[in-house]
Amino acid sequence: MPAASKPSRILVTGAAGFVASHLGEISSERDDIELVGLQRPTSVTRVLPAGFVAGVEADLLDQDGLKAAVLEARPDAIIHLAGQSSVHESYRNPGGTLLANVLGTQHLLFAAEAARVRRVLVVGSADEYGEVKPEDIPLREDRPLAPLSPYAVSRVAQGALCAEFARRKTVEIVRTRTFPHTGKRRGAVFAESSFARQIAEIELERATPVIQVGNLDAIRDFSDVRDVIHAYLLLLERGESGMTYNVCSGKGVAMREILSALVAMSTVKVDIHVDPTRLRPSDLPVLVGDPSRLLSATGFAPTGSLDAALADLLADWRAAVKRGQKMDARHS
Repeated sequence: MPAASKPSRILVTGAAGFVASHLGEISSERDDIELVGLQRPTSVTRVLPAGFVAGVEADLLDQDGLKAAVLEARPDAIIHLAGQSSVHESYRNPGGTLLANVLGTQHLLFAAEAARVRRVLVVGSADEYGEVKPEDIPLREDRPLAPLSPYAVSRVAQGALCAEFARRKTVEIVRTRTFPHTGKRRGAVFAESSFARQIAEIELERATPVIQVGNLDAIRDFSDVRDVIHAYLLLLERGESGMTYNVCSGKGVAMREILSALVAMSTVKVDIHVDPTRLRPSDLPVLVGDPSRLLSATGFAPTGSLDAALADLLADWRAAVKRGQKMDARHS
């Protein structure tokens, strides 16, 4: 009887985050991968998510410390989730956003080369596309990029850096432009999670029945976070080095519909108030992607449901609010 093949050892940066927590859950159901988490020594969440077999510590901006951590982890591949992921925060701290997303990625790729890591999946953002016209929808990967926020600029620069490393052929690098995704443990800085948090607070009579919102006319391409993770694992295995892939559903939904779906899951009556502080200078009217390249390369077939992801999100916030969990302690 042939011996079982050794699981692929994957180092996951940003192991304290939202996506990594779901990646751990999915990994626990598979025997072909094992996850090692990379966390900052100063991370608030020092306990690794379920499904991770080990952890190492390093700051992405500490090049020598990061190189030592990657060597210690001995990964076959890396999924790079860490970084500054909030458009709002990027306006408050543009320099820090560029450092985290560009210099941090450069340090990680140098460390991957030194440790002879085979493949790295680097997660980018649909915000890189910038302002688009109706005729540009759905967005394809070859469309010119026109970033409109410091965050989007940082992701475009990150992508250019990845392309340069891929040309060196020292490590295979696959990159994504990931569209919005949601589910339980989503950070409250993101609109749909903020809606769910506010509904949970109203249900428990810890807030007045008014939901504060931003631009509800914006149309976004949402996925269940579990579908996004399945896409990442397939791309890590089958994606072409040097290529960028949209990770998306190909379907647009207005933020107004997202809010209505969440409100419909509750029995409370609420008023809606547009808060000017929640309106972003670069709030893009429409972002809907074309997933054809992803499907062609991997055979990916989404199985999740946005309604199910939103139901999970609301249930998770109900439990968190009932526990009295601080709102800034949620995963990003």
